[in-house]
Amino acid sequence: MLRTLKELFGILAEPVPAGQPGDAEHRLQLATAVLLVEVMRADAEAGNAEREAILASLRTQFDLHADELERLYELAHAASREAPDLYGFTSQLNKGYSMAEKVGIVEYLWRVAYADGRLSHYENHLMLKLGDLLYIPRGDFVAAKQRAGSAPL
Repeated sequence: MLRTLKELFGILAEPVPAGQPGDAEHRLQLATAVLLVEVMRADAEAGNAEREAILASLRTQFDLHADELERLYELAHAASREAPDLYGFTSQLNKGYSMAEKVGIVEYLWRVAYADGRLSHYENHLMLKLGDLLYIPRGDFVAAKQRAGSAPL
């Protein structure tokens, strides 16, 4: 499995060849999933509500079957544990998504942070860091937080 993760990180760092749009989509899916898992792992109490929020976000963002969602979640969890930093993942999103799409991802991240009914200072700190790495304007960042906080759990 370690070899697989090393290959995965190598793939994330490589530029996408022009003729392979499917690979680009897979990279965006994994990068998005890893950031969602990172928010779940930010506090010591990762529960089922956060896991369900991640799967719901991935289901909404990507057109994947249930087994594909589970596999993506497992890969993201493994990559999250092995990743030296978040830059490789946020850079994929910066390259592959428009500002509006990234703001949507940030809203999903906030939903995961709020899924257990409370926002820890660790989750808040990570969210601020991710907002900066994704170059989200502060107003859009706060609006995404407010939308996620008022969304039904």
